[in-house]
Amino acid sequence: MISAEKNFTATTNPCKLCAPLGASLVFKGVRDALCLLHGSQGCATYIRRYLISHFREPVDIASSSFAEAAAVFGGGDNLKKALMNVGSQYHPEIIGVATTCLSETIGDNVPMYISEFKKANAGTDLPEIIHVSTPSYRGTHMDGFYESVKALVKSLARGGDRTDRIALFPGFVSPADMRYLKEIFSDFGLPWVMLPDYSETLDGPLWKEYQRIPKGGTTYDEIVSLGCSQATIEFGHTLKTGGSAGEKYSVPRYTLGMPIGITLSDEFFSVLGQLSGKEMPAKYGEERGRLIDAYADAHKYIFEKKAIVFGEEDLVIAMTSFLLEIGVVPVLCASGSKSGTMKKTISEMGAGYGRSISVREGADFADILDEARILRPDFMVGNSKGYAIARELDIPLVRIGFPVHDRIGGGRLLHLGYRGSQELFDRIVNTIIECTQAKSPVGHSYM
Repeated sequence: MISAEKNFTATTNPCKLCAPLGASLVFKGVRDALCLLHGSQGCATYIRRYLISHFREPVDIASSSFAEAAAVFGGGDNLKKALMNVGSQYHPEIIGVATTCLSETIGDNVPMYISEFKKANAGTDLPEIIHVSTPSYRGTHMDGFYESVKALVKSLARGGDRTDRIALFPGFVSPADMRYLKEIFSDFGLPWVMLPDYSETLDGPLWKEYQRIPKGGTTYDEIVSLGCSQATIEFGHTLKTGGSAGEKYSVPRYTLGMPIGITLSDEFFSVLGQLSGKEMPAKYGEERGRLIDAYADAHKYIFEKKAIVFGEEDLVIAMTSFLLEIGVVPVLCASGSKSGTMKKTISEMGAGYGRSISVREGADFADILDEARILRPDFMVGNSKGYAIARELDIPLVRIGFPVHDRIGGGRLLHLGYRGSQELFDRIVNTIIECTQAKSPVGHSYM
């Protein structure tokens, strides 16, 4: 007889965040844009809390503020009033309307509401309104992120004569990563359009006066120009076809893994060399050489250490490649997403190193903890939501990705390229050394 415990399928603590959060982040990376959530006020408050605690920047997210009547009779009036209020108070060039579970569950026809709003205000200078469907019961924050990028491209991008610009879709990376990517493109002499670009809007200087919409982000005209790009570069092993400017306007498309570690960074720099017709600038060759030297210097501290990696699928895949490269054994790789690609990709990576890696898609932190008790890892790599597990197992947590809300500087963590890999490598090695040092019965002050 099968016990009730084995049949228990409820989610205790999902290894993911809600889809509208990803949408909110994308629109923060568009100049003069604001995200409006069609649903209850609580959804906007929850998302603001997560974004602010990670980036340590003020974040405004509008809401159509459902109450009982809207939940029963529909939220059309709420949405139209919200659009009018946001337009008059913030004067955005773009309003991104992202749906929540509540509005999706009751079946609100958001495109119809937007159409009615535009007709009722014909002759008025209205902002561009971009609708994206983001119910959390149908995906994760990464689904909301990618759907919002696709909605912007589909709604605004136009074809035309080719330019020499590169369309860069970096995915969910940090503002520090975005600034580094801009530096790389500039050094290769390649003009670019990055979507989204929240490198300034979510990591800016101290203001003298409050800015309702911070300066920075991808401009409206830049998004329009995406269909005229020389090529498209997209980071992500799990990306699906059908949404890029490249496919819509026959722009050559390069889909790469997030460039973390030597192998994946080499692939990225190789593509930039092909597109620019130039050799890799010397400073990046030097960064690469220093990284390899660091591998040699520190391998004795981390070789054969066991790690659990969790977070967004594409970040987990890239980090797995990096950990295998430096001699760490990823015993469990987990994500709340279910692309169906992560397991296959990581299994192939592991096979190349003679490793069999446990992979969990649609993961729950309760399941991760159960497996971790058996696997007995030396450390974990992921966001702050894994701290409770690390604390219970008495192992260190190397914080990467999103959210990092129990440390300062989450938005300034560098992950990408040789430089980001160097920072990650040093943090991982020093974490292992610190843990060994702290648990030593005699202690030591020299390694």
